[in-house]
Order: sequence, then C-alpha cells, then structure tokens
Amino acid sequence: MSDPITVDELRPGDHACLTYSDRDERLDIVAAFVADGLDRGDKIICYTEDLSAEQLAAELVSREVTGARDGQLVIAPSRDVGLTGVGAQPVVDVLGAELAVSVEQGYPGLRVSADMCWAVAPTPAVERLAEFETALGSLFTSGKLTAICEYDRDRFDPVTLAFAARSHAKTVAALAYHDDPVLRICRQHRPPGVRIAGELDFTHRDALEQALSEAVRLDRHLYLNLAKLHFVDVACATLIAKTAFSLPPGRTMTIVASPMAASVLRLLGVEDSGAALSGGSSSGGVVSGRGPVGDALSARPGGSFPGGDVRLRLIEADELP
Repeated sequence: MSDPITVDELRPGDHACLTYSDRDERLDIVAAFVADGLDRGDKIICYTEDLSAEQLAAELVSREVTGARDGQLVIAPSRDVGLTGVGAQPVVDVLGAELAVSVEQGYPGLRVSADMCWAVAPTPAVERLAEFETALGSLFTSGKLTAICEYDRDRFDPVTLAFAARSHAKTVAALAYHDDPVLRICRQHRPPGVRIAGELDFTHRDALEQALSEAVRLDRHLYLNLAKLHFVDVACATLIAKTAFSLPPGRTMTIVASPMAASVLRLLGVEDSGAALSGGSSSGGVVSGRGPVGDALSARPGGSFPGGDVRLRLIEADELP
C-alpha cells in the first residue's frame, strides 16, 4: 500500500481505496472525484448503497457539482450492477461493458465511485471482496478506467479494511493538518475550504493557522465547516474571526458552525447583523445564511456584493435541511 494521496492527485487508470469514518468527508471526496471527472469530460457512474440515488444526487448538488451533460453522470443502486449477487466475474463483465460503451460514446475515460457497503448488508458478502477486487484489477490496464472503492470503518472489520488497502494501488484520503482521537482538521474540497471536527483549543492553534492560511491562498471563496466542532476556545475562535475580517476585497467566507461554535464566534463580534465588511476592515458584522446550503452557496461566487465588499455568512448547522 502506498502513502495516501488526495483525490485531486488521482490519474486516469488509478484504482483507489477510500476508508472513512466521517460520512461528510467521504461525500466531499466523492464530490471532488465526480467534479474532476466532469472537468475532464469523462463519463461517471456512482454506485450507491448507504444513500439512495436521489439522496446522493442531492449531496452532489449541495457541494456545487453541476454541469453534467445528458447521460454523462449516472447514479445507481449497487444492485443495478449486480454487486449484491454471487460471483465477481459478472460484475467485472458489466463494468467492462460500461467502459466499452463510454469509449464508443466518445468519452476519454470512465470514472466509477463504488460504495462498498453492499458487502455487509443485508446478506454478508465480505468473503467475496478478495475475488471482486482481484478480478476488477484487469479492467485498469487500458488507463481509461479510474475508480474509488469506499469502505466505512464503522461497518467493516480491521482485517477486511487491511485487505482493501492492500488490494488497491492507491489510497485516497483528505489532507489532514491535525488528526487524533480528539480533533481532526482537514482540507475540504467541495465547496473548497477547511473542515474541523472535535474539540479545538489553543494547543492546536498552529495547525488551525496552517489550514486557514492555505485556504486563503488556494480559495477565492472560503468554506469553513465547523458543523461537528463540539468545543472551541476563545484563542482559536479569535483566529478564525481575524482570518475572516482580514480577507481582501472581493473575497467571501461561509462558516457552517455547530450551535456552540456559532455562539463563541458571535461573542467575538461575528454576528448576524447583515452588514458588509469592507476589504481588510475589522469593523462590521456578518451576513446571516438563509438556512439551506443551496441558498448560501448560490449567493457566494459572483453574487451581488457591492463595490468589492467582503461578505461573511454564518450558518448554524441545525438550520440546514
């Protein structure tokens, strides 16, 4: 098993494994994988098990994955490819046929995202994973198929997860600035920004500063996901507020925060006042979100922000649909 890479480092022909414990992080990586495929002009198939096809489609839209041509993006239950059946070869045959059709249709390649939870419900099929993953490898020799197989750490045992990692040429993971049982700070791809979960205090200030600095450097419109942040002290909340208030003209930040994190930020002056922050100024307030993610996202890039003003949007996680 090679060292983990980020999803944007995947190349055509890669067969990658994603093991995850955070559902939102998994969906973020899948969204980035799909969006990159759309940018490349690939055909994309997402096989889903944990979510319905409609739910996964909504999750992709909420992460700004749009613009697929007719027939370019297919989202289907795992049973549609026979993943819940017996034997690996029929599945490989189906995927091989899909690859051939995508080439005939003029696509440069085929991307497949596979939720592997089919192997644990309702009829356990973990014993067939070795056969499935081994047989699937033959499809990648042309360099036109790229795939991510996704394994939930809470649903698969350690032995199966270890096998899954060994049977893939590459492992995909989010870029983590800090990761321990108490706190995880990592890069978020869709919308681009930073995700923080757990308990954040002054001892982690350096990691927080690194994550925020990189987001400021990479992202014109920052998205700070604090929905699973259970505790934040004043030192770290102040750093977040200062980062928002110091954005240059024309830049925006959306903060989705747990009620606890939102209350601390409001104590520091990050309030739902509806005022705009002029570029570089620390005077003023924060524009409140209307609630749904779609509303918040649609107002960010290219929105009606007057005269280069910086706009901040604070959304409490419990306001989301």
